[in-house]
Amino acid sequence: MSFAQVATPRIFSPDHQVFDKPYITTDSSKPVHNNDTKNSVSLSQSTSSTASPVTSPASNTPERDPSMIIYKDFVNPAHSNDQTITVGGRKSILAVVQSKNIAGMLSSINPDNSFPVVALSTLGDKVLSKPLYSFGGKSLWTKELETLLLHNIEDLPKLDLIVHSLKDMPTNLPDGCVLGAITKREDPRDALIMPTGSSAVTLSDLAPGSVVGTSSIRRSAQLKRNYPHLKFESIRGNVQTRLAKLDAPDSLFSCIILAVAGLNRLGLGERITSFLDAPDMYYAVGQGALGIEIRTGDKRIIKLLEDINDNETHLQCLAERSLMRTLEGGCSVPIGVRTRFTSENTMEFVALVVSVDGSEAVQETISATVTSAAEAEDLGKKLAHKLIENGAKDILDAIHPDSVH
Repeated sequence: MSFAQVATPRIFSPDHQVFDKPYITTDSSKPVHNNDTKNSVSLSQSTSSTASPVTSPASNTPERDPSMIIYKDFVNPAHSNDQTITVGGRKSILAVVQSKNIAGMLSSINPDNSFPVVALSTLGDKVLSKPLYSFGGKSLWTKELETLLLHNIEDLPKLDLIVHSLKDMPTNLPDGCVLGAITKREDPRDALIMPTGSSAVTLSDLAPGSVVGTSSIRRSAQLKRNYPHLKFESIRGNVQTRLAKLDAPDSLFSCIILAVAGLNRLGLGERITSFLDAPDMYYAVGQGALGIEIRTGDKRIIKLLEDINDNETHLQCLAERSLMRTLEGGCSVPIGVRTRFTSENTMEFVALVVSVDGSEAVQETISATVTSAAEAEDLGKKLAHKLIENGAKDILDAIHPDSVH
């Protein structure tokens, strides 16, 4: 089952089914206590910059997310609790599409199991007024979900697996968690999107001083090398929010940059004006792939995921994550990569580390036989050390969140 087959806007028609739970609401303030909720599910996100983090520092227990939603698209009411495997993910529209795609893939292979999807807000969803780099890039999208994966918490669902955009997953997972599978990679490139009606097609078509919207310093740092005449400003929010900001009559932005994979999964591929590719743009570690996080040693779930793990993607992404881990880079630092198999077992790995202002860059390429996870991770380490030997560590060490603009 491909993402193109199931990831369409129709997935958000008003006939969702949700479990009857006090913490599932139709808006942010009015809890629902009855079963008549399926026609009023809201997928809106909080945009408050003052919202409290979901996880309590004292107890590491998530507060009740007042708009947590549980989708029953792949639930058979006749199934027992032992036949139910709970899928967790973030609450953005794209994240729900991705979680439902994984639940659907698993359900089609395992019809004797039910796969409810739990969607909740994470810190990265709640604080939209700050650029991503200001958080330090650690566990922005994962911590609250991991708490429900690892702990039994009264009145909150226990997760059996979590669906992540792999590029958002920290390379070092908390104790008790492991990356259980990586599904087949979508197009990992970045996309350039012009406002509706614009005659511009590429960045070269834009006038000096035009503003490019992106929340990623990886993207802006790379593009500043070849387009120093353009300005780059942070833009946050879900995909639809960013497109609306771009198309607004008084928009600050001349264009925005988004991941091709996310647009395709949302059925918005027609908004892509042009593709950004190497050598102008190397993609993020794990971009285009979905990672599934599970409890360490959970043999039942490990076995379940074998059928949806894509071996080629898995090896490529393990190499990329090993490189980032060795460089000690978070998801908001300017590291770009490209991995591909040039023959059946030979992986070519290109990586770029660039300074925030685009003035300095170190790029290296390495190729080797890769047939196992150990070989993939070893390749990533070797490439990282080549980059370090040629100055990449100095570039990364010079990056401090307070000085990034």
